[in-house]
Amino acid sequence: MQVPFYGHQRQYLSIKKEIDDNIQEVIMSGGYVLGPMLKKFEGELSAYSGMKHAIGVGNGTDALWLVMMALGLKAGDELITNANTFFATAEAIWVVGCKAVLVDCDPLTNCIDPKAVEAAITPKTKAIVPVHLYGQCAPMREISAIAKKHNLFVIEDNAQAIDAAGDDFKIGELSDAVCTSFIIQKNLGTFGDAGAVFTNNDKINSEVRRLRNHGSTARNVHSFGFNSRLDDIHAGILSAKLKHITAWSDQRIALAKRYTAGLQGAKSFTLPYVRPGYRHVFHLYVIEVKDISKREAFLKFLNDNGVDAKTHYSIAIHQQAGYPWGKDAEIRGSLKNAEYNAAACISLPMFPELTTDEVDYCIAKVLEWDKANS
Repeated sequence: MQVPFYGHQRQYLSIKKEIDDNIQEVIMSGGYVLGPMLKKFEGELSAYSGMKHAIGVGNGTDALWLVMMALGLKAGDELITNANTFFATAEAIWVVGCKAVLVDCDPLTNCIDPKAVEAAITPKTKAIVPVHLYGQCAPMREISAIAKKHNLFVIEDNAQAIDAAGDDFKIGELSDAVCTSFIIQKNLGTFGDAGAVFTNNDKINSEVRRLRNHGSTARNVHSFGFNSRLDDIHAGILSAKLKHITAWSDQRIALAKRYTAGLQGAKSFTLPYVRPGYRHVFHLYVIEVKDISKREAFLKFLNDNGVDAKTHYSIAIHQQAGYPWGKDAEIRGSLKNAEYNAAACISLPMFPELTTDEVDYCIAKVLEWDKANS
């Protein structure tokens, strides 16, 4: 059996008419950039998220640095984030000229550790950028309390966790802004690249809208800005998909439970931890190899046996060739948990259209390896 990592074609075929109808509507409208479909989708996003504003931008990385610029963050300011995430989180901090301060993650959830955050704060700290990793919310109650205590901004990197929630909070409820990515592999993804900013802050809304469109607030009137607009065809695709996101998340959760039940007895791996009461939407189903020296051999075994497993993110930010950017980065405290997570992680196939037979095959192959190597 061959089990793919992504199910993009399957998902498209499941709602083909809805997507095709929206694309045709955009084409026939004649408005392809900042047109009626984008306006409609932004309204739908705002209603879905429960937040006052939703602004479509070019991609998730742009969403982060546009918010940072809108907040007036600048060179010399320190922004704290976790080291075990996609490089773009730190990259966005560098784009605006700020210092990326990297701290460790919680060893259970792999999300940012609030204790590490508080220990890293200096008079130059201006913001915290928690990442909702793998589809599970960071501990936002704790992060928010730290931010209020030290008068800091909070910018949520929600590229991986749309439709997730905490035990008593919703994404966006405890921050200044939420940034997300709609690249195709995300839980809500278009056929290309796109992103969005969610906020209840009127100033962030107006500034991001100005900055994304060459600094323009009216036709032919410009100030300093950029070209980072979510085009209407992508908005139409996302509008069709948004109606299904909760059902797709529920299916991911059900498949994750099947994985966990089937792998419960494995001795060679640590299974994903879900914080009690949290809605973990499993953008990725990540297991950790206890003996990191065997990770690559295990990955090859799965791939050779038809399981298209991958790693996310197997090189922590501070271990990348692109780190640091000039002097605008600093490690504060131990990063042992982040380094272990990077060295141990294996992502098993996970998408809503995955069949139970495919999941069971993946489980069987993981257990086959476990039996031979534990």
